[in-house]
Amino acid sequence: MSVSDNTKKIKVEIPAHVKLVAVTKTYPVDVIIQAYNTGHKIFGENRVQELAPKHQDLPKDIEWHLIGHLQTNKVKYIAPFVSMIHSVDSIKLLQEINKCAEKSHRTIDCLLQIHIAQEETKFGLSIEEAEEIFSSQELPQMKNIRIAGLMGMATLTDDENQIRKEFKSLKNFFDSHCQLPTANSRLEVLSMGMSSDYKIAIEEGSNLIRVGSLIFGTR
Repeated sequence: MSVSDNTKKIKVEIPAHVKLVAVTKTYPVDVIIQAYNTGHKIFGENRVQELAPKHQDLPKDIEWHLIGHLQTNKVKYIAPFVSMIHSVDSIKLLQEINKCAEKSHRTIDCLLQIHIAQEETKFGLSIEEAEEIFSSQELPQMKNIRIAGLMGMATLTDDENQIRKEFKSLKNFFDSHCQLPTANSRLEVLSMGMSSDYKIAIEEGSNLIRVGSLIFGTR
């Protein structure tokens, strides 16, 4: 199947309330545009050094999401245009995003990345660290960011029960905080699920999935 067919197939299969981020990591512009030409407008990149030039080369009505680990010194390159940052894992990073967003006269939606996997190599906050951010005195002072939700990645395993358990734990944390809005924190987005596990993630409550290889083919 073509990139266009793959994009349409997944969008038909997923529930209406679930948004699809087409992950374009390592894929060239001419391949990405095939998905765009189906009417799809939400794309995600893992690395700033790929995202910035693709933003320049592709249509400006694309909603770009930064889904990979983000270093504070790279925020300034994407702050003028990025729609959402999925991978916020420290108060320091939030402060930098807020500072760069203010310079660009924007408010940037952010997701706190929660570490739910058994793999130590994955980034993310512990539940306790996320709680500290929600209760910190610094958070209400950040007028140019909005904590819009949470993101988590399950362990890369064939054990469906483990994957489901990890997603369920994040959904429980999300549910316990989504009714506690502040001026710049209202949890609405639960980003869980990639090409290998997005169906399980949707069953466990995800409303935003990140899919790359099922759309664009193997890298």
